[in-house]
Amino acid sequence: MSATPPLQAAPAPSAWVQRWSHLIAPGASVLDVACGSGRHVRWFAGRGCHVTALDRDAAATEALHPIADVVLADIEAGPWSLPDRRFDAVVVTNYLWRPLLPTLCEALAEGGVLIYETFAHGQQGVGRPSNPEFLLRPGELLDAARGLRIVAFEDGFLGSPARFVQRIAAVRAAADPGGPGEIPRYLLDAGHPPQGE
Repeated sequence: MSATPPLQAAPAPSAWVQRWSHLIAPGASVLDVACGSGRHVRWFAGRGCHVTALDRDAAATEALHPIADVVLADIEAGPWSLPDRRFDAVVVTNYLWRPLLPTLCEALAEGGVLIYETFAHGQQGVGRPSNPEFLLRPGELLDAARGLRIVAFEDGFLGSPARFVQRIAAVRAAADPGGPGEIPRYLLDAGHPPQGE
């Protein structure tokens, strides 16, 4: 009789997502775009958020149904699946479909947070993806987020594994964040060091 293999732990959320999750309040509505098997869906659901998991792969998202609203759609081949929905946060990692960038920013509700991280120019020299169509050009996320309040932006190289990335955390500023003269405070250090990459 063979022993049952141990369950594999779910992959850790990206360090960038962990670092900026404090900008998203518990109970917020979060859209995870091209969510795959849902490491960030699980992360935000565990933080008390209402998560919409968007992907085209029914098998990959099957296990997410108990914790998220799963929307199956090929967002590169058809119209945007959620045209009338606005979210308190939109999260994207390791995915780029340029025609969708304006739509993702428009999907943010007032006060909503965009957390985006994916491969950037230079990646073609160290590994996949290597097609320029899937690599952000220098400063491209800054251009895409024009009109949002940029809280953090990075465009550079990470080791372990070696990769070029570009990442942003940005907020659609509320018209009246807390009263006349109130200046919102987007904490740059929430006191919780990120785990993993």
